[in-house]
Amino acid sequence: MTQPVLRQVHSIGRRRAWAIWVVGLSVYVLAVFHRTSLGVAGLLAAERFDISAAQLSTFTVVQLLVYAGMQVPVGVLLDRFGSKRLMLVGLLLMSGGQAVFAVAGSFEVGIVARVLIGAGDAMVFTSLLRLVALWFRVKQAPFVTQVTGVTGQLGAVVAATPLAAALSVWGWTRAYAVAAGAGVVLSVALLLVVRDSPYRGEAVERIKVRALARTLAEVWGNPGTRLGLWVHFTSQFSTTVFTLLWGFPFLVSEGMSTRTASVVLVVMTVTAMVAGPVIAAVTARSPFRRSQLVLGIVLAIAASWAVVLLWPGPAPTGLLVALAVVTAVGGPSSLVGFDLARTFHRSSHLGRASGVVNSGGFVASLLCIALIGVVLDVRAPGGPSEYTLTDMRVAMSVQYLFWALGAVQLVRYRRKGLRYVEQVSPDALAALRSGDTLLPGISRDPDR
Repeated sequence: MTQPVLRQVHSIGRRRAWAIWVVGLSVYVLAVFHRTSLGVAGLLAAERFDISAAQLSTFTVVQLLVYAGMQVPVGVLLDRFGSKRLMLVGLLLMSGGQAVFAVAGSFEVGIVARVLIGAGDAMVFTSLLRLVALWFRVKQAPFVTQVTGVTGQLGAVVAATPLAAALSVWGWTRAYAVAAGAGVVLSVALLLVVRDSPYRGEAVERIKVRALARTLAEVWGNPGTRLGLWVHFTSQFSTTVFTLLWGFPFLVSEGMSTRTASVVLVVMTVTAMVAGPVIAAVTARSPFRRSQLVLGIVLAIAASWAVVLLWPGPAPTGLLVALAVVTAVGGPSSLVGFDLARTFHRSSHLGRASGVVNSGGFVASLLCIALIGVVLDVRAPGGPSEYTLTDMRVAMSVQYLFWALGAVQLVRYRRKGLRYVEQVSPDALAALRSGDTLLPGISRDPDR
């Protein structure tokens, strides 16, 4: 495949870049809202659809399964069609899904709605990351990526508080119908403001079928891709499990009021927003230690859960808040996986690499959410009204299976990644140790 001649026609990292980022970020905030909108409505949904814990978890599992399953196809489409088109399609799918969910009266129709939401959500984040990679300078991109990830969690704040209030005041149908309408407004802004690239002649890579198979194999065979995937897998799932479905019922089972539990979810979002820039600064200063930093954060999260799960009787409110705060740091730490993808791939492969990385945390999340639901159904077949403190603690303990697997694979692929860098270019390893994130012979494009 011939490399096109690049000609820069717009400034990088200036006002146009920030305007594009703001619109893209707004779309991502809405995507996070749609993704987490069941978190405070789980118990209400169980009553509305008259379903068990396993069926309730199926709503979120199906949504995440579609999200994770589409990451590689979305990465391919992203490199083929660009961010703008995919984000527009994603907005329309999410809005349609919420509209269906607003009127759904059966479990089956609810599943269809979550499929649409998961499909639309899958197209947003990696599209936005590609815009960041192209429109911002090398030194800006890690910081902007972290700010993107944590600011996007404002959608979870809206889902945890205003949506909960809307559900109690307006009822199910009206609350979700209003949520569906927000995508229409953002689609107009997206069409008017967003541009795929500051370059002309870089028009999105045209992928042939045979070349597609080859480049996918290259992306997967690169140990940096799998290091990023396992970073995302290990650090993100606990935060997702907590905020998307099981955190709210867990806090209630510990004796916390529903209002306080909603506030705790907001505290988690604020924590992630504060932690993100700090993690970005640390990883930008020492990219060689990025995966080790993530591993340390994961160990801290697992230790925090051990304290709460082994606490005799209901845990104190302060301890539960501390647990939520520590768990929330896993969200921004998972974004290090995308920074690793940038280090190990040229921009022409970044969409596919980011798609693979992004699947990691969501695969872990959907499996963990499903397993928690199964454990709860075995221990309390009567449904949410029968959950005891012990039932919830036993169910939430399944997280350790995923932390153990992820930690082992993270260490394994860190070693493989470093060997790969040294084999491809000894100068690249020296550059990585000295603080560079784009490496000669590996990720630094010849014209950039």
